[in-house]
Amino acid sequence: MSNNNSPKQFPAGFTWGTATASYQIEGGAHEDGRGPSIWDTFAKTGVLNQDNGDVACDHYHRYAEDLDLLKNLGVNSYRFSIAWPRIQADGTGAPNQKGLDFYRRLVDGLRERDIAPAITLYHWDLPQALEDKGGWVNRDTAYRLADYTGHVVEALGDDVARWITINEPWCVSWLGYGIGVHAPGIQDIGKAVAANHHILLAHGLATQVIREKLPEAQVGITLNMALSKSATDHELDQYATAVANGNHNGMFMGPIFKGEYPEIMREHYATASDNFAVVQPGDLEIISAPLDFLGVNHYSYSYQAHKTRVAEARAAGFNYNPGPANVYSEDMPGVPLGVPGRPRTAIGWEVDETGISDLLLWVKQEYTDLPIYITENGAAYQDYVNDKGEVNDNDRIAYLNAYMGAVNSAREQGVNVQGYYVWSLMDNFEWAEGYSKRFGIVWVDYPTGTRTPKASYYWYQNVIKTNRLPE
Repeated sequence: MSNNNSPKQFPAGFTWGTATASYQIEGGAHEDGRGPSIWDTFAKTGVLNQDNGDVACDHYHRYAEDLDLLKNLGVNSYRFSIAWPRIQADGTGAPNQKGLDFYRRLVDGLRERDIAPAITLYHWDLPQALEDKGGWVNRDTAYRLADYTGHVVEALGDDVARWITINEPWCVSWLGYGIGVHAPGIQDIGKAVAANHHILLAHGLATQVIREKLPEAQVGITLNMALSKSATDHELDQYATAVANGNHNGMFMGPIFKGEYPEIMREHYATASDNFAVVQPGDLEIISAPLDFLGVNHYSYSYQAHKTRVAEARAAGFNYNPGPANVYSEDMPGVPLGVPGRPRTAIGWEVDETGISDLLLWVKQEYTDLPIYITENGAAYQDYVNDKGEVNDNDRIAYLNAYMGAVNSAREQGVNVQGYYVWSLMDNFEWAEGYSKRFGIVWVDYPTGTRTPKASYYWYQNVIKTNRLPE
């Protein structure tokens, strides 16, 4: 008999799903009226091996096969994103009916298989024409996203209950406009702050549109968060950690849940952003409008030491492996540190499941008791198909088992976690890493498009079926 008080047991009605993103899986980049996105442009110069999403997993043509994989897996929800350039080639004007028709087929296919669609409106594929006008540094882009939202909601809203406005705005603003390793590849702190604010404004405006057109819909945003820890109790290390957490978490959680940017960040970016002049009267009221849920993406976290205290951090037992310098790393007072001996994924991220439970408890304590969905969690490993045609990704199974258990532990401590989505359904285009990193629970042979469920797929299938983690 199962013990319902065990951390391995999940509650009845828990949402189990997987997640994908349009540019990472769809392909069909030049078909049926789709326009170019910033990732089509960036892939030519900023992606490993100049990989691109022209074909990706060919989901645009093979979506029915992928929906059958979801049905067989047993998930009750599927999170996917809409490609903005497929709906409006240049980000403005009347919607492209062929683009809307594709997502109608996708939603209908999910409904036929008793899987609830959870739609992300923006997962990074900004129409290039809008970037040519300033992208997220340009306030007008927020209003264009609101218009685009209206077209999508009008076309699909009757059959979609859960809407996510933006995926990981930190990556959009800071990886895209600050560090420059994501599209559009800009390195400018002031532009990153502007993008940070404008994408939050877009979230608030999109929320208004959804509320107006679909009063019964659930609306939320997905934030990628990691709670850095101070390497020591020294005040400089603690300050560096506070700024790191302020940038990664507070610059989004503050405006959304408290209607303000954290004081420590207003001070830190005062010069670069002209004292947050980008914030106009009424913006924070729009951004902080009530939500129905919060999406949390989490993969890993780090320790922080002040730049002047790297030697002391090393003496305390931490690793410091500086990456290529950029304006963001030069601007931050601290540096991220590693823990010797801690396992890492193939992308280099340390594995410690306490990071996700600590984060969830912090969100509840500091910001909100809203329902939380883990909208992404997963790991890349060096998967391969053996001579029996199998992919035995036992490292991924161990990772998922540990992180799911930590999520359930936080839930049992009072965090209102109502669902979990594995990243990702299938191997795909992993942004700046191209096709070199595999996160999927389904193997994709890119030359042929053949799908092969991995051992983790069958493991997750059993978790969903039993609603518990294995002993």
